[in-house]
This record gives sequence, structure tokens and C-alpha cells, in this order.
Amino acid sequence: MVPHSLACIANLPISSKSLPLAPFLSNPSSSRLQLPLHRRQCLGVKNARKEGIGLRSISCAALSSAERKEAGIVKEKSVSVVLLAGGKGKRMGASMPKQYLPLLGQPIALYSFHTFSEMSEVKEIVVVCDPSYRDVFEDASEEIQVDLKFALPGKERQDSVFSGLQEIDGRSELVCIHDSARPLVSAADVEKVLKDGWLNGAAVLGVPVKATIKEATNDSFVVKTLDRKTLWEMQTPQVIKPDLLRRGFELVNKEGLEVTDDVSIVEHLKHPVYITEGSYTNIKVTTPDDLLVAERILNMNTGVLS
Repeated sequence: MVPHSLACIANLPISSKSLPLAPFLSNPSSSRLQLPLHRRQCLGVKNARKEGIGLRSISCAALSSAERKEAGIVKEKSVSVVLLAGGKGKRMGASMPKQYLPLLGQPIALYSFHTFSEMSEVKEIVVVCDPSYRDVFEDASEEIQVDLKFALPGKERQDSVFSGLQEIDGRSELVCIHDSARPLVSAADVEKVLKDGWLNGAAVLGVPVKATIKEATNDSFVVKTLDRKTLWEMQTPQVIKPDLLRRGFELVNKEGLEVTDDVSIVEHLKHPVYITEGSYTNIKVTTPDDLLVAERILNMNTGVLS
């Protein structure tokens, strides 16, 4: 009999050398081997490392929660995505919210919607939006293999996140909060931040700041120049374990605190938040110039120059 703690390997890609426990430290460009069908076997986590099989390649179906956490494996259908699509987008100066403007013929919000819907880790997508825009997602739902739910937006961002949190499946192990005005987030970056969120309880995509940042007075005089090496620009998704996020909201609501991003909610609990390095192309479309940049990036990715 195969013990419950063993993980079945079946024709999955494996590394020729043992990978470190932390999946974000492994080299995705390293050479890969394919396990032949006739060599199917079951290996525990320790044995898998001894045999040189990368932990990211192990099926998590038979692993315990502790073993999956050690290996940094996010279980299939264990993630609830809260897709924020209720903003007004006044800076865009358009007749509709920015997330519904067409980007190369498709509403901006549907780009990340489709990215999440194609990921095996995602169980459901909770779209937080005005009811008048639900049809945008309902019309696209015929093509997806995840559950689709809706929640009403709130006055502030944190209110919208809280609204979406109320609708998630009670068995979900991670909440993945994303701003629908970031259409270019890649599945690879989402996978990285999901794993880091599972390992650390809370994680956020971010990129190192490239510009020089100065602190100034209210009268616009420089106070000091900040050390750029310690500064990161935050993006989304932001990934948090549900119980941790709920405890954070209890504190924030009790003390009447306002936060500008989601991981700030758990920062008030003094819980560490891990920054997963993302991509500079994961821009937020808030102005007409941003829309042009997003079109350019998409055209470059498809080999079309404009």
C-alpha cells in the first residue's frame, strides 16, 4: 500500500538535479528531463529530492498540507480570485470606466479574467463590479472552466475587497486579489506570487523602483533622497490566506483604518508580507497614455509593430 504522504509522479517534467525547497529560487531555464511513461512511480517529498526530482513537478494530490507548504505547492482548485472591476476611472476621461475600454478589441478587464480562468490553481473568480457590467464577464464565462461569482463594489478599495471576500468558497486556501486595470499580468508571475503567498501567508507582486525618489515637505522642498535599493513599486495580484485577511479586516474595521492596498491590511497585524518580483510590463491602465503603452506591449508580444 502506498502511504498517504507519497506523491504520484506520472509523465511530469523533472529536473536532472535536485531543486531547492523554495520554488522561487529554482532556475526555470535549467535543462529538463521527461519521465517516461514506463517509469511511473510514487515518491515522497524526501525521496523526490534524493532522486533529483524538482518539487515543483510533484503532483500535490496525495501530499498533506504541511508537505505542500514545505514544497511550495499550491493545490489545484484552491485559489479564489477577487477581480476588482468597480472603479470609476475618472483620470481616463472616458464615457465608461477604464477597465471596460477596448484594448485591441477586447475590454481591458477580460485580459486578466482569461489569464486567471486558464490556471489550474484557480477554483473561482469573484468579480467585484457594478451590476450593469456583469454581462461583460457572463458573456465570456462560456469559455472558462472556473466558477464565476459577483459582488458589489464599495466606496473605497478596501470595501470592495471585503465585499468580494464574503463571496469566496469557504474551502479556498488563498485569496488572490487583482486590479482588472492591470491587463498584462502574466500567468508565470501569478504562479510565483501564489506560491510565495502559500509559503508566507501573504505576498505581493512588485518591481524595484528605477527612478530617484525624494521625500519632500508640504511646500515642495526636498527633505532627503530615499535609498532606491530598498524601494519597491507594488502591483497586483496580492495573495493572502483567507483567515489572515479576515483577521486583518477585523482590526482595520475596528480601528477605522484606511489602506491603499490589500497587503497593508495584514501589515497592521504585524504579519510579514513577501514581495515577489514581477514584471515592469504589468502596468496599470489609468490614463490614455497608459492605454497606448499597453497596446504597444501587446503588439510586441504578438510580433506586430505599430
